[in-house]
Amino acid sequence: MDINIIEDKNNALLNRHEVKFDATFKGSTPSRLDVRGKLAAMLNVPLELVILQKFENTYGMSAANGYAKIYEDAARMKVVEKEYVLKRNELPEAEVVEEAGE
Repeated sequence: MDINIIEDKNNALLNRHEVKFDATFKGSTPSRLDVRGKLAAMLNVPLELVILQKFENTYGMSAANGYAKIYEDAARMKVVEKEYVLKRNELPEAEVVEEAGE
């Protein structure tokens, strides 16, 4: 997956950066977690501070456009963002695999 950042705007009032981007990919549409991970790696920020607000696929093409918000700290993110947005962008819980030992 390739991501091209179109606009990176600093929003000092809300302590965040707002990023508009285009993504091209092969095969199926990447998951929200994959897109967030790629953005976090490109911008050198922790994955937990990236909120993927919009990711829309272009019909019939292997391309999508999106809008993400990158916060300075988690406390500000929890105050500003609505609960459903935070829930949508949660990291999946690591599954605990317990082995039965005898």
